[in-house]
Amino acid sequence: MVTDTDTGTDTTYDVIIIGAGPVGENVADRVRQGGLSAAVVERELVGGECSYWACIPTKALLRSGAALRAARQVPGAREALTGSLDVAAVLRRRDDFASHWNDQSQVSWLGQAGVSLYRGRGRITSTRVVEVTGGNGATTVLNARHAVVIATGSGALIPDVAGLREADPWTNREAAAAAAVPGRLAILGGGAVASEMATAFAELGASVTMLVRDGVLPRAEPFAGDLVVDSLRDAGVSVRLGTETTSVQRGPDGTVHIGLADGEQIEADEILVAAGRVPRTQDIGLDTVGLTPGARLEVDDTLRILAADGAPVGGGWLYAAGDVNGRALLTHQGKYQARAVGDVIVARAKGEPVQDGRWGRHVATADQRAVPQVVFTDPEIASVGLTAAAAAAAGLRIRVVDQDLGAVQGSTLHADGYRGQARMVVDEERQVIVGFTLAGPDVAELLHAATIAVVGEVPLDRLWHAIPAFPTISEVWLRLLEAYGR
Repeated sequence: MVTDTDTGTDTTYDVIIIGAGPVGENVADRVRQGGLSAAVVERELVGGECSYWACIPTKALLRSGAALRAARQVPGAREALTGSLDVAAVLRRRDDFASHWNDQSQVSWLGQAGVSLYRGRGRITSTRVVEVTGGNGATTVLNARHAVVIATGSGALIPDVAGLREADPWTNREAAAAAAVPGRLAILGGGAVASEMATAFAELGASVTMLVRDGVLPRAEPFAGDLVVDSLRDAGVSVRLGTETTSVQRGPDGTVHIGLADGEQIEADEILVAAGRVPRTQDIGLDTVGLTPGARLEVDDTLRILAADGAPVGGGWLYAAGDVNGRALLTHQGKYQARAVGDVIVARAKGEPVQDGRWGRHVATADQRAVPQVVFTDPEIASVGLTAAAAAAAGLRIRVVDQDLGAVQGSTLHADGYRGQARMVVDEERQVIVGFTLAGPDVAELLHAATIAVVGEVPLDRLWHAIPAFPTISEVWLRLLEAYGR
């Protein structure tokens, strides 16, 4: 059922989910598979940030350039190239993957899954009660028998820079949905979004300047950021490290004037703010349950929202999954949380045992220990678990083993001049890998093997018998284990 809201309607479901992005959809699906009824509330497009303004359209923007780079690195294929990227074709492909910002297919999927959809803004008004205000101003009161789940995601952080908000900056949304490529693009930030969009728009013909205060990919292993900076600069991107932006102003002709702390002025046609994310928890009724609107939601191991005293809110009927709890701001991790939340709500509703042990099905253990992530820059950066610095800070006695990916036979066959690096971080007490990072062309598809090794805590002497196929880039595993054994 899809409804905008009908005045006076009072409907009861087992579970109500506020937010119909990938996380909310997966919670609803899991609840339905467990035999409970579910309704989701969404004020924008069903499918959320990932489908329309983040993961999917941005990777579509990046893929054409990556394919062209790959062809240029292989003799025989290189000679077949006759031109540069067709920008219009890239944008059309991006539009197709974003479903032209039409969510009808996702709405249909909800219907097939037996999930009711209410379009409008959802607010918690009392215990297990959500009021939905539709676009027509009418309201619907939804009652939950067992649980309410907040899955409203996150939005772009706009730093407190003089004039920035008034300059109408781009966020990831405007960049992902851009109808044209600006001649000059300034990017404020150095994280994954900033680095990926610098890569994409430089390949699409923009003159790109990155204004970076805290380093490029500062949470990754240092070599990852260094390789990406080198590549961006080779592509013509001006990467300004250690830069503090102090003012932004958009002139009458649309030109953006950016002031830096050292007095320099930079001009651009657009400025993209990619300086972090904030939870979308404003105006959803958190104050009615004693929580602070706009705040990140603290959760226990089964993702129940906790009050200031550390106890579950209202005895445990309110949950938070995905970006709103701040544990791991990645779509795949949010969906992982969604499965755990859906299953634990069903178990509690049916009076079944809650499996909340370290690796129980009702907890999101990996969000604290083994988060995989890929940054689709040139080179790709794929990582899981802890960096060497994070592992040392956690008090582990570690050994770090590095390997030049360009020296692996499979890499030299994959592309001429292949550049990359791999690192494994070993917990010496347990002889298991706690962190793994790969940097190089097309390394994203190697990441899941590392994720299994970290999550499964596979002993190194057992990994020695996992023989990589030859000649593939996966041979890096053998080289790393050989280096460790020396």
